[in-house]
This record gives sequence, C-alpha cells and structure tokens, in this order.
Amino acid sequence: MRQDRRSETSPVRDNPSIGPLQDFYVLEPTPCPYLPNRMERKLLTEIGGAGAQAAYDKLAPAGFRRSHRFAYRPACAHCDACTPVRVLVAGFKTGKSLRRIARANADLSVDMMAAKATAEQFALFRRYIESRHGDGEMAGMTEAEYRAMVESSDVDTRLAEFRTEQGDLIAVCLLDWLQDGPSAVYSFFEPGESRRSLGTYVVLWLVEAAGQRGAQHVYLGYWIEQSRKMAYKTRFRPLEGFGSAGWRLIAE
Repeated sequence: MRQDRRSETSPVRDNPSIGPLQDFYVLEPTPCPYLPNRMERKLLTEIGGAGAQAAYDKLAPAGFRRSHRFAYRPACAHCDACTPVRVLVAGFKTGKSLRRIARANADLSVDMMAAKATAEQFALFRRYIESRHGDGEMAGMTEAEYRAMVESSDVDTRLAEFRTEQGDLIAVCLLDWLQDGPSAVYSFFEPGESRRSLGTYVVLWLVEAAGQRGAQHVYLGYWIEQSRKMAYKTRFRPLEGFGSAGWRLIAE
C-alpha cells in the first residue's frame, strides 16, 4: 500500500475491543486503482510493537487489511464498492472446477516459513508483475521495496512457497496468521503456468491449511462486484462480506 499523506486524525480511546489507545488517520484522496473515474480514501492506523498482533486480531474482523506496519480499510465518500470478504472454513466445499484445479497442482510441494525475502522470490515477483500488472503501482517496485513488503511486520506473518517436483519456485503467498485464521496479503505466481490456475490453487491451499489448524476463516481482502479481476473470490463458498450490518453471507 502506498503511504499517502495523512490528512485527519481521530483517536479512539479506551475501546476494549481494540486497546486503550488507537490513533486512526484518514488519508488524502488518490485515484482508485480498481474503478475508473473514482477517488479512494483510506482509514489508517499503526500496528507495531508488542501489541501489534492483539490489535490486528481485532481490526481484521472489522474489515481492516495490513500493509507493512499499518492496518487500513476504505473510507471513500459516496462509495462502498470494496467489500472485505472471508471464507467460512467449516462449510467449505469444492465444486467440480475447483477439484480439477487441485488435481492439476497435486505435484506441488508447499513450505510455510518465516517471512524472509529472497532473490528467487523477487525474480518470480518481477515476472508476475510484468506479465499481469505492468501498468500498476507495483510495476516499479525494487528488490528493497519487495523485501520491505515481506518483512516489515510486527504480526505473525509467513510465506508459503509452492515448488514443482524439480524444485522450481512457481508460486508464493504472503500471509498473516490471525487468531481466527489466515489473511492473504499478496500472492504471485509463474505467469507461464496458466493451465494450473495458480491464484485459485493458492486460496484452496489456504482453506485446507486453515482447516488443518482448526481455524474458522480465510480472509481474502477486498472484493468489488464490478471488478472482473476479483471475480475469482466468489468461487469460494460459503463466502461472507463485511458491511454496515457486520459479516453476512454473500448470495450465490
């Protein structure tokens, strides 16, 4: 997340659900990266130090996401298109197409490890960005900036590496492990392996990993109904969206 200039501050004091003192800032409007001709604003708060994990365990179920040592959520005027979504692990079922994707990737091994950036990861990240998001805000990201994205965290952040039988790194998922399950921060994969549907497979693996650990949810970030790039998230059912009434099932 780009660190935009803070414009307003609003401290929340003595809130037992977040902590004794949590300062929130509303950032300056910037062009929306998802919908044309719209501006976005973010509500931002720092999550650092010894209390970071406890704070984020409360903020994520309230629709916040993490970037570096900050948690944020949309605070856009006259727009509520960004919907935080999470998969209900206990009720999750795979349809025919998801089972086909799981079979196509049955040869992959997965290692979950500490969040430490490597040159091998960055090379894969560059291939992915250049192929999929060459005109996006990450297009010019340097290796140092990639390392900061991976390692600048005071919560339980991990990396999952997906490798072929030959040992080639083919996909990576940066994730935060919360009290009630994993939150996918960012995933990238080999662009030449489209037959594998690796983006979808990474989510399937997250749901399986959450179930093995008895977790309740898998947080998938924001879903925008009008965005074709985010349509894949609705393949994972049951799926909840967060709004003014709290978490509610998204209709089939």
